[in-house]
Amino acid sequence: MKNKGLDCLALTIAIIGAINWGLIGLFSFDLVAFVFGNMSWLSRIIYALVGIAGLYIITFYMYAGGETHEANS
Repeated sequence: MKNKGLDCLALTIAIIGAINWGLIGLFSFDLVAFVFGNMSWLSRIIYALVGIAGLYIITFYMYAGGETHEANS
């Protein structure tokens, strides 16, 4: 977690994606499609950003124990 700004941005985007998936699952309502259009170029970019943010967040598992690699040296 060397870049807190990028970490916070990725978490925010992933949370927005999770809320959208929750709305889809509970109410069959796709907020991204409602706001930006059904599979418009803008909504596709948002879906891609959510996916990229999710992949980036996978790296947070390295820090799940509360220690960083720098603390071990």
